[in-house]
Amino acid sequence: MGKTKKNDRRDFLSKFGTAFVAGAALTPLMSHASELMKEEGVVEIKDFKGSFEDLLGGGYENIKLRMQDDVRRALKKPMKDRKWAMAIDLRKCIGCNACTVACISENALPPGVVYRPVIKEEIGTYPNVSKINLPKPCMQCDEPPCVDVCPVSATWKREDGIVVIDYKTCIGCRYCMTACPYEHRMFDFGEKYTDGLPMVAAYDDRPSFEYGEEWERKDKHSSPVGNVRKCTFCSHRLDEGLLPQCLTTCIGGANYFGDLNDQDSVIAKLVSKLNVFRLKEEMGTEPKVYYIR
Repeated sequence: MGKTKKNDRRDFLSKFGTAFVAGAALTPLMSHASELMKEEGVVEIKDFKGSFEDLLGGGYENIKLRMQDDVRRALKKPMKDRKWAMAIDLRKCIGCNACTVACISENALPPGVVYRPVIKEEIGTYPNVSKINLPKPCMQCDEPPCVDVCPVSATWKREDGIVVIDYKTCIGCRYCMTACPYEHRMFDFGEKYTDGLPMVAAYDDRPSFEYGEEWERKDKHSSPVGNVRKCTFCSHRLDEGLLPQCLTTCIGGANYFGDLNDQDSVIAKLVSKLNVFRLKEEMGTEPKVYYIR
């Protein structure tokens, strides 16, 4: 039973890159090394397992307040000197989908467009069963394949590393959807949740405020209808000094965000740990979403 469970887990993780399996393999090694160090009287190496003392500091009592100050400090620098990144602690994610719902609400997303899906997989055979929850936003790659394939240069990377889409330029060809190795991009067909009902609900007519503009969904020919859409780390919030909405609503405290170029930021300290990995690193995309295992 145990062997079957282990093999099932590896099959699931392999869907998202060998780095996931490598990260899982590190855990028992790190635990064993820790025990040996204790026996020898050596100070234990911390791999950030729930203690925020080293990351908080400065009188902070809430990790989210600390990260918001990290964001506001980063905004004082030129855009080219920032490098936004996100980390997700898979040990803390409970699969509640609060981040998914918050993102849909924040960005007024229509049916079929989900910037923050949480992939769930049951591992093992009853009664030896466990579950993996994998939140999967846009990876904001440093080497994004989606940019190179766009025939009209509607997709591009900002100086701070966030990959964005110019709705006014996008022709809806969907080449970028095919090129994305993380299957993150979605097409807006102009659908509404209350299609077919006697009246359209108010939330179906809400405008989106992405990219610092107000996008009205007037008809099936008005952007962002007919365009490809994606997560932008809530760039419209970041530019105002606010954290991404998915992070603020995470009830498990599984999400972290900040400027990698700021060595004093929470995110910079987190991603240097041994138990951190990225999805499909072998493809050379250099994703800026990190996972803690």
